[in-house]
Amino acid sequence: MAKNGEPDYDQVGDEGECKVKIICLGDSAVGKSKLVERFLMDGYKPQQLSTYALTLFNYKTEVNKQKVLVDFWDTAGQERFNNMHPSYYHQAHACILVFDTTRKVTYKNLPLWLKELREYRPEIPCLCCANKIDVDYNVTKKSFGFAKKQRMPFYFVSASDGTNVVKMFNDAIRAAVAYKNDSTDFMDEIMRELENFELETDSGSQTLDDKKDNVSESGLESSKNKDNDDDDSDVKS
Repeated sequence: MAKNGEPDYDQVGDEGECKVKIICLGDSAVGKSKLVERFLMDGYKPQQLSTYALTLFNYKTEVNKQKVLVDFWDTAGQERFNNMHPSYYHQAHACILVFDTTRKVTYKNLPLWLKELREYRPEIPCLCCANKIDVDYNVTKKSFGFAKKQRMPFYFVSASDGTNVVKMFNDAIRAAVAYKNDSTDFMDEIMRELENFELETDSGSQTLDDKKDNVSESGLESSKNKDNDDDDSDVKS
């Protein structure tokens, strides 16, 4: 452990595992904790960092036959610009930016979160997700320009029914490991994969085609005639 009881991600695990840290950013109540819990289901072991009132979710997996220990960091309700403790960003290897499709302001605030992130971690990979699409699946027909402008992989997700949650977190883990291993082509690889990926629930048994028009997972190609940030006018404020 590093100082103040924080994990030290420069060290390997007890069995030689690669240790990575993935942080979630976004406004309060966009569903960051619910997304992590949905991904991990009953297998997660949350722990509190009482010094900073943050929550860690621990997860074990493998990436390219390499054992990986993942810590997902959650803000635990402290979401205020320029108020996150620097330790939240320290040693992070990837970031998931989350907004709520039912609240337009949470999308409009993404550039502020990205700006703050880049003050501490200027180069780590970022993924962007639009949560709560289960409220109205028509939102998946829209194009959200922020992610495209920043060249971020973009995901329509639902913490409620599991749509794309597994895919998004697995991509985030791959991106974090690749960044730590000094790989430079992982984001391009993920972006290529997303081009032809269809929205699916975590069970893999129900696609969004059963719900609404079988749209593309990436969101970058859907509704091509709507290709700027102003096109999300029907997102509720």
